[in-house]
Amino acid sequence: MSAPTITTAAPAGAPTDRRRTLEALSGLLLVLFVALISSTVVSTALPQIIGALDGSQTQYTWVVTATLLTATATTPIWGKLADLFNKKTLVQAAIVIFVLGSIVSGLSQSAGQLIAARAFQGIGVGGLQALVQVVIAAMIPPRERGRYNGYLGGVMAVATVGGPLLGGVIVDTSWLGWRWCFFVGVPIAIIAMVVLQATLRLPTIRRENVKIDYLGAALIAAGVSLLLVWISFVDSSFGWISWQTGAMVGGSLILLALAVLVESRAAEPVVPLDIVRQRTTALAILASLAVGMAMFGGAVFLGQYFQIGRGYSPTEAGLLTIPMMAGVLGSSIIAGRLITRSGRVKPYIVSGAIILVAGFLMLGTIDHQTSLVFVGAAMLLVGVGVGMSMQNLVLAVQNTVPLRDIGAASATVAFFRSLGGTIGVSVLGAVLARRVTDQITHDLSAAGVPASASGDAGGSLNLDVLPEAVRQIVRNAYGDATGHIFLISAAIALVGVIAAALFKPIILRSSLDLPDAGHATATAAGAVDGAPPTDLADLASSGPEVTETATRRPSGG
Repeated sequence: MSAPTITTAAPAGAPTDRRRTLEALSGLLLVLFVALISSTVVSTALPQIIGALDGSQTQYTWVVTATLLTATATTPIWGKLADLFNKKTLVQAAIVIFVLGSIVSGLSQSAGQLIAARAFQGIGVGGLQALVQVVIAAMIPPRERGRYNGYLGGVMAVATVGGPLLGGVIVDTSWLGWRWCFFVGVPIAIIAMVVLQATLRLPTIRRENVKIDYLGAALIAAGVSLLLVWISFVDSSFGWISWQTGAMVGGSLILLALAVLVESRAAEPVVPLDIVRQRTTALAILASLAVGMAMFGGAVFLGQYFQIGRGYSPTEAGLLTIPMMAGVLGSSIIAGRLITRSGRVKPYIVSGAIILVAGFLMLGTIDHQTSLVFVGAAMLLVGVGVGMSMQNLVLAVQNTVPLRDIGAASATVAFFRSLGGTIGVSVLGAVLARRVTDQITHDLSAAGVPASASGDAGGSLNLDVLPEAVRQIVRNAYGDATGHIFLISAAIALVGVIAAALFKPIILRSSLDLPDAGHATATAAGAVDGAPPTDLADLASSGPEVTETATRRPSGG
């Protein structure tokens, strides 16, 4: 019986298998590029977009948060669906949702409409980010996956370098305008759809009488959303100690507690608690939460720092972020190849987390006059830290679970990383908005500028409507306040260092599946046609983490 079009169960390095894998991977990398560029192309353009729509700093934050929130809430659902249904069809469905969200975002007439459209777009983004990891995990054994993670890092770097540059050029080109920041992803997504249709061949796993735990997902989404709303408005619209705070925080905790209860009783939970309770997964989740909070929360405001705090154009702001993306590209490729060669992943995760903290500590010292060379060096360290840690945290978890749980496990880590990013953007955005408002109010008073002459300096990002003296005060306030949020990012990232240090030594397995579940899964899914079965003895020398996980699973999985 001939093997499916894409299978890496044959001996690693076989030319035909590698060629087929790369063909399918090309479509997946395009999908990942589409998902990443949806955020990065907007990053340098957001100050212009929010200014054109007469939005506020809070709305600036929510344009980013809305996408992260819906992506976070739907990620575990996409992951669970990937364990039950055809992965290729799910990827294509996510692309369609993304395209529709992009079009509606580009047609928005107000900041509120844009936030709603971005929330819808986030459903597709969540699917794309989760499913790419899931499909790759179903194609490539963990030991070989380190090499391909380098390609993922390369695409991440290209998207994050090219995205801000592209967004800047679009905004600075009068006959295009900011709306094309959303439209530009549509043709790329369509190309990705065509490539996937032609290259991706995965077996369909059908299980009867299975229900998706939509109640659990809804409770998680509602609990997190309520908490983020509270973070965005506390200390500005109402006090820390108030009935609104009690209602929102208390309601969020109740909803999340109910979600845990529902997940513990659901036959097919969207966040499987038995996987979450495993040491490697629990630590990876904690580290991903910290890395997501630090990275998303910090990086989102770099474009704003360069444009509003330093006065550069969107295109120039995109160029100034290149050091960070160069760090992501170089470290992910080099670390990926070294991991494939050694099979060890913990040293790279720990090193990356430490470097990430160092980079954020450097960024925490910047103000509106800091040397760009210093800022660039700090961003390079942040990029190196992200490239060495983010994808490898997912890889560590995928290594500990059988193939049948790859979707749920991958999506769980992606869920908490995205959740961390969502909370990070909201928290840091709220802190930034508060500090900027306070500093602007203080500096305007010190300069003797009357309130009537300042306009809405504290709330508007449209600096063109402000008098020159007021505009400079606003620029200085944003430039000086940004450093404080990077110090918070460094403190959050330190949690990731602690979690990574507590990992047991991890040796990546060379098989697609855990040995005790591999044969049964392969027979059911046809994913490793023609491959010889692997037994426990083959993995006994692979290290304590893999052996412990393999022997803990019931026979026949």
